[in-house]
Amino acid sequence: MYAIYQCTSQTCRFRFPGAVDEVPEGLTGYACPKCKQPTAEAARTHLSDFTKIGPNRNLAIPHLELFLDNTRSLYNVGSIFRTADGAGVRKLHLCGITATPDNKRFDKTALGANLPWEYHMNGVDAVQRLKNEGYQVWALEEAPESVDLYADRPKLDPDGKTVLVLGNEVMGVDPGILELCDKTLMIPMRGEKKSLNVTIACGIAVYSLLQS
Repeated sequence: MYAIYQCTSQTCRFRFPGAVDEVPEGLTGYACPKCKQPTAEAARTHLSDFTKIGPNRNLAIPHLELFLDNTRSLYNVGSIFRTADGAGVRKLHLCGITATPDNKRFDKTALGANLPWEYHMNGVDAVQRLKNEGYQVWALEEAPESVDLYADRPKLDPDGKTVLVLGNEVMGVDPGILELCDKTLMIPMRGEKKSLNVTIACGIAVYSLLQS
């Protein structure tokens, strides 16, 4: 259970969230992180009384899986799991140096997200196997042949299975995987930077594909 705490000092009044069950016994709040004066509970967050509805994997949306090839940051992997869970992704494929959920620090960013996953040593071999099983394989990558996610509005096959490949944060998608992909998608970049953080890009692409 979480609450909002506020410093009781009128010259400080620092306001911040905290877990109710972590307040030291006998106190009404934490010591203020800014001035060390006592704090008091100001409000309970809406999450305190929120009853979470169980996951619904039978949503009327196309079958989409994610493929993380050599994603180097554990925090990115955890965040992608959380996004995938919320969007309705069915499964994640983790390849190469990509961290898996059995890592102790994984839950810090995944926040309890729990989806089926599978680990592969070699991303190219894994993609080839998925294609042999009838999957459409799409990559999220800026390349000459890329389809604009918004201008061209690519549609998932409602009766088939699609896996979306996300590459390494620095080098992008493995060229060997790109050669096997049926389609390559790109998010239009309108500023000076030519790429987004992989977790942000994943969220944009997944929600766009599953809600279109």
